[in-house]
Amino acid sequence: MTQGRPLLNRRLAEFGTTIFAEMSALAVRTGSINLGQGFPDTDGPEAVREAAVRAVRAGHGNQYPPGPGVPELRSAVAEHQRRHYGLAYDPDSEVLVTTGATEAVAASLLALLEPGDEVIALEPYYDSYAACIAMAGGTRVPVTLRPHEGAYRLDLDELRAAVTPRTRLILLNTPHNPTGTVLTREELAAVAALACERDLLVVTDEVYEHLVFEGEHIPLASFPGMRERTVTVSSAGKTFSLTGWKVGWITASPELVAAVRSAKQFLTFVSGGPFQYAVAEALRLPDSYFDGLREDLRAKRDLLSTGLAEAGFEVYEPAGTYFVTTDIRPLGESDGFAFCRALPERCGVVAVPNAVFYDHREQGAHFVRFAFCKRTEVLEDAVSRLKGLRSS
Repeated sequence: MTQGRPLLNRRLAEFGTTIFAEMSALAVRTGSINLGQGFPDTDGPEAVREAAVRAVRAGHGNQYPPGPGVPELRSAVAEHQRRHYGLAYDPDSEVLVTTGATEAVAASLLALLEPGDEVIALEPYYDSYAACIAMAGGTRVPVTLRPHEGAYRLDLDELRAAVTPRTRLILLNTPHNPTGTVLTREELAAVAALACERDLLVVTDEVYEHLVFEGEHIPLASFPGMRERTVTVSSAGKTFSLTGWKVGWITASPELVAAVRSAKQFLTFVSGGPFQYAVAEALRLPDSYFDGLREDLRAKRDLLSTGLAEAGFEVYEPAGTYFVTTDIRPLGESDGFAFCRALPERCGVVAVPNAVFYDHREQGAHFVRFAFCKRTEVLEDAVSRLKGLRSS
């Protein structure tokens, strides 16, 4: 305390150490299998890693890269959007490279919000969303995804009712972390119609765009009236299993990109120069790479989902991402925090309580998330350990 004030800005007072740091430290301390934090335990394609080595040796990006990102990567991002979704973006004015998707979201909110603006976010939400809204001085308004017939669904009436004259922006995430929901064409069309009707901006986090097992990923920007009001966020981390590189990007209209760039330049300014050149090559990998990644993760999803069900959990099988949400009540449990903190001692596995992703903690109290972006033998070991819960 100095001058009678807490050291931490009051906007961040509710945010302590992230649950991921806590549970990962618990995994290390107990020697448990960490299925809590969402990072792969194998590195991405060798060709992409070698591209980064080549860039370093050739002096590409070792000094400050251009503020908007290296031209090679901006062009590759634009080509990716055209190739996969038929969306045309100008690499010079409609693409901005960021330090991962987290900075992309933060810079977008800092740029587009004024203090007191309301932001609608789908609950449960990735924990950085709440912190970024708070740092921008906004007010978050959660709309809760609820389980229905084995999957989580968006209540469009609840979404519409959440919009007020103070609503500035909808923060969307699909494929959705932590529930694994992939919003349908009908749901996205309804979101788009609402945004156009009420003149709202949308920031849409699509980092799991290539990890879809059922349904399809449809960028919100592809819907009528949405290109000029949507900031689309993605990154290399999830698609190429290179989370430590922290290379992300946004695509949007020139006006939106200019606004976000104004905030981003005072955060990291620039980063990851050599990695940007490598990610440009990664985005141009053949379709067989993206198909193989998806099928590998689909098999791992099925392995872990089956094992969790056999261990006694109620399992909500994800349509996308690399997370499985489970209900612990069939195991006689109701407190996800207590369950996750005890799980390493009970069976040597770490998970994350979903309640940390909710404003309405009671809505997520009995849900627990597991990550399946691990080697098959690790998942098999975890499944074997989890089966001991029935007798513990």
